[in-house]
Amino acid sequence: MWMICKKEWQQFFSGLTGYIAIVVFLLVNGMMLFLFEGNLFDFGYATLDRFFQLAPWILLLLIPAITMRSFADEFKAGTYELLQTLPLTRRQIVTGKYFGSLLVVLIALLPTLVYMISVQQLSSGEGLDIGATIGSYIGLFFLASVFTAIGISASSFTNNAVVAFIISLIACALLYYGFNAISKLPVLNGGMDYYVEMAGIDFHYTSISRGVIDTRDIIYFLSVTGLLLLVTERNLLKR
Repeated sequence: MWMICKKEWQQFFSGLTGYIAIVVFLLVNGMMLFLFEGNLFDFGYATLDRFFQLAPWILLLLIPAITMRSFADEFKAGTYELLQTLPLTRRQIVTGKYFGSLLVVLIALLPTLVYMISVQQLSSGEGLDIGATIGSYIGLFFLASVFTAIGISASSFTNNAVVAFIISLIACALLYYGFNAISKLPVLNGGMDYYVEMAGIDFHYTSISRGVIDTRDIIYFLSVTGLLLLVTERNLLKR
């Protein structure tokens, strides 16, 4: 499994595409946080709320770009058959691909800790709410883990990387914000809106971002990730 993970990680950074994707992610977040209208200097107090509100939407573009080639290129080049000859189960292949892509996402998120350090140093008062900030980073990690699982699953349905990117992008957007949008329909007012909203990622991401780690939120993220990886495994079995 770790051999597949290492192969996936090295493949992403074998060219300039991987580095450019991560640089663009950091650049866009940095400009929105420090330069554009509504930046943190306009708030008058130390907060990274804008970053944690914006990051999911940027990850929604970044992660499908990272995962779109995972299985699609293997199918297109005919190298998936070679993977099957290795002493690995399908579950180990899927898990290796998943952790390899997730590691790339974590490498992209790691430099954003500079934002937290910068805001803390620039603050003249008590600074950031450390508990809420750590909770937000934990929420961002779980969000990235689900998006990565969606991307891996989407890539297993096609041998076209662009199609895999589009499928993953749409699926991530629907699972992240779709249930929230549906819950606002007038027909669901009166109780059902809460349960529909609870089915979406945004509800649980926002909950963890408050700094309170609820077991229900963690179970949700782990369950959705596990289900998506199981779908990927079953899809490979059909091939």
